Amino acid sequence: MDYKNAGVDIEAGYRSVELMKKHIQETMRAEVMGGIGGFSGAFSLDAVKRMEHPVLLSGTDGVGTKLKLAFLMDKHDTVGIDCVAMCVNDVACAGGEPIFFLDYIACGKNIPEKIATIVSGVAEGCRQSGAALIGGETAEMPGFYPIHEYDLAGFAVGVADKKDLIDGSDLKEGDVLIGMASSGVHSNGFSLVRKVFEDELTAEGLNTYYDELGTTLGEALITPTKIYVKAMKAIKDAGVRVKACSHITGGGFYENIPRMLKEGTRAVVKKGSYEVPAIFGLLAKKGAIEEEMMYSTYNMGLGMIIAVDPEDEGRTLEAVRTAGETPYVIGFIEAGEKGVTLC
Repeated sequence: MDYKNAGVDIEAGYRSVELMKKHIQETMRAEVMGGIGGFSGAFSLDAVKRMEHPVLLSGTDGVGTKLKLAFLMDKHDTVGIDCVAMCVNDVACAGGEPIFFLDYIACGKNIPEKIATIVSGVAEGCRQSGAALIGGETAEMPGFYPIHEYDLAGFAVGVADKKDLIDGSDLKEGDVLIGMASSGVHSNGFSLVRKVFEDELTAEGLNTYYDELGTTLGEALITPTKIYVKAMKAIKDAGVRVKACSHITGGGFYENIPRMLKEGTRAVVKKGSYEVPAIFGLLAKKGAIEEEMMYSTYNMGLGMIIAVDPEDEGRTLEAVRTAGETPYVIGFIEAGEKGVTLC
């Protein structure tokens, strides 16, 4: 009896590391110390010394049950982007620059080519956010996960000068709300998505083309989460002070927007001020989901919402567009009970 007979293939683990090295290398930053394969990842903080009061920020998350879709479609090159996005967007939301990322993959069976494909997506997310992929872990856990399934999670570390932190403290009545378009469902609410489309969760169903979506159902649902790090940096570089920011994830508008507000301020969002992707209309119609529940569960087309001074509206819109994202003026801040009004 040996470890391989027990279901853990150490040689496959070595092979996975070799296959993923090229993807990891593409994410390297000058601050990364050492190579791949050590017991820990090292990152120099010399550049941070130039900040007046450096603050470390962190974010951790996973992909959730969206992974079930990846299993059904046998498509594993984008969920890594989702994993990175969920973490680095939180860091950027607080005014930070993501500097490095680590991932964790747990699987029933280590298939090196599949693991490398997953990591290629993680590396792509790191490239999009400017974070270095400095380490990770692949755990083969036979008997715990089905052979062809896995879980994926990770965490990001970022840095910001204390004076640049976004905390909503100087938010005031009349400030403008600007939303950045999402790419679709992103990585939240997939338990409900799978329940609504349970009859379509087959190879044939997911490959069905929908005119209103302009693509197949599977491709619309698995589209990776947008990463807004570059847009947030572009806004800062344009000289705009972002007063408050909300990453619209699980809990949708009603849970996440209030998190950016200080007491005595209320966000007013105009539902007709931006384009809602067709996938949400299809989801609501097929599942007979009430509007309030949709806005309580999904991003409804806006992945990031920021508040800026009215005088900075034009510069902010231009900066977001320059970064390759689509911005909308979606509402304003008013005095009132902390919360959000959709109208």
